[in-house]
Amino acid sequence: MKKLPLFLLLFFFLLKPAVSLSPDGLSLLSLKSAVDNSQVLSSTFSDWNENDTTPCNWSGVYCTNTTASPEPRVVGISLPGRNLRGYIPSELGTLNYLRRLSLRNNHFYGSIPDQLFNATSLRSLFLYGNNLSGPLPPSICNVYGLQNVDLSGNSLSGSLLENLKDCKQLKRLVLARNKFSGEIPYGIWPGLNNLVQLDLSSNGFNGSIPGNIGELKSLSGTLNLSYNHLSGKLPISLGDLPVTVSFDLRNNNLSGEIPGKGSFANQGPTAFLNNPLLCGFPLQKSCEDSILSRSGSRNSGPKSGGTEKKGLSQGSIVLISVADAAGVVLVGLIIVYIYWKKKDSSNSCSCTGKTKFGRKDKGKLCSFTSLACTDRFRNEDSEFEDHERVEGKLVAIDKSFTFELDELLRASAYVLGKSGLGIVYKVVLGNGVPVAVRRLGEGGEQRYKEFVAEVQAIGKAKHPNIVRLRAYYWAPGEKLLISDFIPNGNLGSAMRGRNGQSSTILSWSIRLKIAKGAAVGLAYLHECSPRKFVHGDVKPSNVHLDNEYRPYISDFGLNRLINITSTNPSSAGGFIGGVSYKSIRMEGTNDYRAPEARVPGNRPTQKWDVYSFGVVLLELLTGKSPALSPTTSTSVEVPDLVRWVRKGFEEDIPLSDMIDPMLLEEVQGKEEMLEVFQVALACTEVDPEIRPRMKTVSENLERIGT
Repeated sequence: MKKLPLFLLLFFFLLKPAVSLSPDGLSLLSLKSAVDNSQVLSSTFSDWNENDTTPCNWSGVYCTNTTASPEPRVVGISLPGRNLRGYIPSELGTLNYLRRLSLRNNHFYGSIPDQLFNATSLRSLFLYGNNLSGPLPPSICNVYGLQNVDLSGNSLSGSLLENLKDCKQLKRLVLARNKFSGEIPYGIWPGLNNLVQLDLSSNGFNGSIPGNIGELKSLSGTLNLSYNHLSGKLPISLGDLPVTVSFDLRNNNLSGEIPGKGSFANQGPTAFLNNPLLCGFPLQKSCEDSILSRSGSRNSGPKSGGTEKKGLSQGSIVLISVADAAGVVLVGLIIVYIYWKKKDSSNSCSCTGKTKFGRKDKGKLCSFTSLACTDRFRNEDSEFEDHERVEGKLVAIDKSFTFELDELLRASAYVLGKSGLGIVYKVVLGNGVPVAVRRLGEGGEQRYKEFVAEVQAIGKAKHPNIVRLRAYYWAPGEKLLISDFIPNGNLGSAMRGRNGQSSTILSWSIRLKIAKGAAVGLAYLHECSPRKFVHGDVKPSNVHLDNEYRPYISDFGLNRLINITSTNPSSAGGFIGGVSYKSIRMEGTNDYRAPEARVPGNRPTQKWDVYSFGVVLLELLTGKSPALSPTTSTSVEVPDLVRWVRKGFEEDIPLSDMIDPMLLEEVQGKEEMLEVFQVALACTEVDPEIRPRMKTVSENLERIGT
């Protein structure tokens, strides 16, 4: 037998390991070679072994079986936040089945290789939070099925490519915090019928906003064009965008009057801040003032020919115009007043929520689809009297509450729970009507007027989705609050049960009803209540349910009362019907809080409530709680529910893998669930300025399923 030369034996021996690795594995080794920080290399790629036959067991690599290949193929690469430094190799474009590439939050530099988009199965590209530079690759839309592109937080530059119009399947385009410049092309947007998210903020774009962005009918969340150099008038066609879309156009050079049609009517003032030449609602800057000032400057010049034309002076014309306008407004107010008087006298819904004590209101719920805090929504102060200092006597806030203290003390009472503020009782009065009685702290003897002012402000909040305060009691060593008792527990116990086992299965229609009602209640507190309350502690245990699953918001105004009556305000529990109808435990970290609410010393804002409500929506959708609770150990918990849901949408996880398994059979509700997800994600934006107002949240929820 003829022997092979020694050098040939060595050649085949060295070649064998490389040949044994699949082509996908060889392409992946190029990424390992492109990383140049050796310390991280040894930890992140410790199991990326060229002697393996397949890369499917490597860290950060995902494979699946395909009908076109006898072996599993690489479909995903996910190495986020690994402190990797290097370049992105063009060989990744040879991964024919690659669907998702996530190298976000690392230190990759250089340009994005044009050859990367030879991977024609690519669906999601997440390269944000790196040091990438250069232009957007011209071949990016060679991948027909590309759906998610997030390149934010890099140093990419150049103009926006007009051939982005060929990315017909694109759902999310996020290019924020780069160095792009030039005008935003007009021809891109009509073809992007599937675009859900558009964020071009914090770049150097100039020129006007293309009017055909208003044709993006699938857009939701926030249209973010802030922190650029955009100029000119706002296109009226932007008002054609879905009403669920929030605008963020801050810090540009836009000018003229803000249109009042369509989606423009739902925006708050923060959407248009720092555009000095913009005017009109919702900014506190009248366009008439600007016109008059410009007109005055033109007319103040020297008269031609030295002669004056006789007639009314400019001041007289202005006075006549103002008088005419005032007359029109007065007539309009009279008509509106007569209309609402007639409407209130009928059987239509009244959002004051004034029901007599002990009588159930089974009328339809109110909505805030056109919230205006007129007298129809406010409560008459006439129900309150200016009380002198009254000690040792039960003071009724609601005149229909006619019980005396002795009768209250003699009634049957049951302990509902305990907290740092004392004991909460369910008391059944002589007529069989139950009330909740909260014993507050024993302090605050010198602060009687503050106590009464706070209690009366809470008592003036009357709405069908708010727990009503009926009476209070003050004495140096005893302070009581008497409110409605809501019989069916709270949303937390309904979702997770009293011992970790949910005793009820909430259908999608019930969950949507709860979400809508709770949103209306919070919108009322923010917009129309006497104090325009910031709740500060929105969570499922503070959303109470009656036997028909109507939601009631409780515990608003609690913090100020605690400061008056207690030396330990951090130990607060619920008080206005706001008790978990079981033994109350001391709460630890509240994972429903907004990020800025977790910073000590920050003053509470209504945007805190919006974020917390968004987390409650996510819990209704997913059945998952954002915080691990020792009393609900059998429930499914997610350490950061918001991050988990956002990641799910980024990675195109099927909706069936994200929603509560109890809802899987409700096929007819899938589209509605997706819409509520979008509302929840808008509420839980990190930047509080771009979160919608609760009024807008309520309006958006009301449109779902109707």
